[in-house]
Amino acid sequence: MKIRKAKKEDIPAIVSMIANDKLGQLREDYRDPLPQKYFRAFEAIDSDSNQELMVCEAAAGQIIGTLQLSFIPYLTYQGGIRAQIEAVRVHETYRGKGIGQQLFEWAIARAKEKGAHVLQLTTDKKRPEALKFYEKLGFSASHEGMKLHL
Repeated sequence: MKIRKAKKEDIPAIVSMIANDKLGQLREDYRDPLPQKYFRAFEAIDSDSNQELMVCEAAAGQIIGTLQLSFIPYLTYQGGIRAQIEAVRVHETYRGKGIGQQLFEWAIARAKEKGAHVLQLTTDKKRPEALKFYEKLGFSASHEGMKLHL
């Protein structure tokens, strides 16, 4: 298994994982062929030096996990950098095998390497199992998050 930067040809596998849960099914448009909006989004992510869309690839080449790591420069914390982790998914047949933990270990190491002072994430309250997983990794629910859907 290896963690590497995502390529354009990985996008269908990534979107499939993102769409493969009760919340993702409501907001994603996974079909064949995949709508071009996903490829346009990939191009925007790929061209931004503060964005890292990563995949976990099995030995046979199958994409079995993904995450997006964003680096956000701030004036707070004396001009610090926050790392934001989003869209963490593991292929359903590989869940419970430590893939998610390996993805997070990679993200934590990468955030440190980039000089981030904090690695943050949000999780939907409808995913209590994810919350327990993040707490097990050392994350704490230190803030109350809010969203305004536009």
